[in-house]
Order: sequence, then structure tokens, then C-alpha cells
Amino acid sequence: MHHKVELVARAIHKAEHQELPWDSEPSDRKDRFRQYARNAVRLLNEDIGVLLLALEESTPGKRIRERRAAA
Repeated sequence: MHHKVELVARAIHKAEHQELPWDSEPSDRKDRFRQYARNAVRLLNEDIGVLLLALEESTPGKRIRERRAAA
């Protein structure tokens, strides 16, 4: 469970366009993202892969490339 929470916390952090890389974030901010992740893991349980995929798809670079491809 801890590994899932950490993966989801990092994915949420990345998707929110954070200025600092994960490793540079203060521990209190990391704990906040971990709490969001614990809630998501509890709610989604087996479907956590869907959340990770959605968060990865929501990263800024991915959206920009998709818009350019559509144009």
C-alpha cells in the first residue's frame, strides 16, 4: 500500500505543475500529497491504474503535444 501511495502522490504532484521537483519539496508538502494519494487509493482500490493513467495524461507537456497534433 505504501508504494502505491507514494506513486500516486508523485503523480498528483507532477500533474499539478509544481515548480519544485518532488525530491526538493519540504516534507510537509509531500505529506499533503500523500494524504491526497491515500484518499484516492482508498476510493479507487483496484482501479488505481486508471488514476495514474489519467494523471499522466494531464501533464502539461502531454496536453500541448495533443493540441498541436489536432491542429
